[in-house]
Amino acid sequence: MQVRVGIVGASGYAGMEATYLLARHPRVDLAFLGGDSWAGSTARERLGLSGPAGDLVYARTAAWEEGLEGCDAVLLATPEEVSRPLAPALARRGLRVIDLSSAYRVPRGEEEEAVYGLPELFRARISGARLVANPGCYPTAILLALCPLLRAGLLEPEGLVVNAVSGVTGAGRRADEPYAFAELDGDVRAYGIFRHRHLPELGRFLSEAAGRPVEIVFTPTLLPIRRGILATAVGRLAPGASAPQVREAYLAAYANEPFVELRASPEEVALRRVVGTNLACIGWAVDGSRFLACAAIDNLGKGAAGQAVQNLNLLFGWDETLGLGELRWFRP
Repeated sequence: MQVRVGIVGASGYAGMEATYLLARHPRVDLAFLGGDSWAGSTARERLGLSGPAGDLVYARTAAWEEGLEGCDAVLLATPEEVSRPLAPALARRGLRVIDLSSAYRVPRGEEEEAVYGLPELFRARISGARLVANPGCYPTAILLALCPLLRAGLLEPEGLVVNAVSGVTGAGRRADEPYAFAELDGDVRAYGIFRHRHLPELGRFLSEAAGRPVEIVFTPTLLPIRRGILATAVGRLAPGASAPQVREAYLAAYANEPFVELRASPEEVALRRVVGTNLACIGWAVDGSRFLACAAIDNLGKGAAGQAVQNLNLLFGWDETLGLGELRWFRP
């Protein structure tokens, strides 16, 4: 079975990555690309794609709904204000929708219900969904590192501190001065302290895992690199918890997961292991009651487009790894 898939927001970094992946997906007929900034150009001109996918012409906003007619699924790599009205409208038309924005990661009560698309933690919820909220890049790394221990009651939910460094593509394609090369090169800076847009998402799913409210101190830091996230989480084990129990919890959660690589220590977790892949690499250490874990992902892979393709595979009952094995992905 071939499934017709469209990408809206295809000229942004996550949309570009998704285009590259789906153009080579064996079960996907890439049928539509929407992106105002590249409207009128072809995917061959912009991304160097060959074959039918290369002939696709990027469409302006006014042509999106018509262009998606006949599609079975759509990836929305659009800002929250675009995804919020568009995602449920498309879902009501019968399309399977995977939204890469933050619009539906945390419910607001009256809105369309979405399933949170982090397969390693919520796989059973995803397969029958109409609307999947693709997780944020920072939350993907942090939740994968902490949720198995919180679910097992091995980690104290109070006092968790997470520092995470990220490549600049995580901020999207923008012309703001702080993201210009001359401003970033040779510099490292923290941002979004106590107010980062991913905090509600993190609080929701960490609290769900622990069965009680969890608040973390989260410090995101921008690096002068293109892509990749390395998150370092520090906390304390629950009374009676031990290092062997921590290891068993991680193995129980991830030993059979194709996109999670467990390492013997945090020192073995590095961006070079994950950039250009859909992998999450996790390593941890225990010293008495002190706990530290490092998790690395590609912010455009497992943190965005790769995870969206993983969710697409789940929605249509395919092998989860389909279309995600190639390591030389698009490099903006």
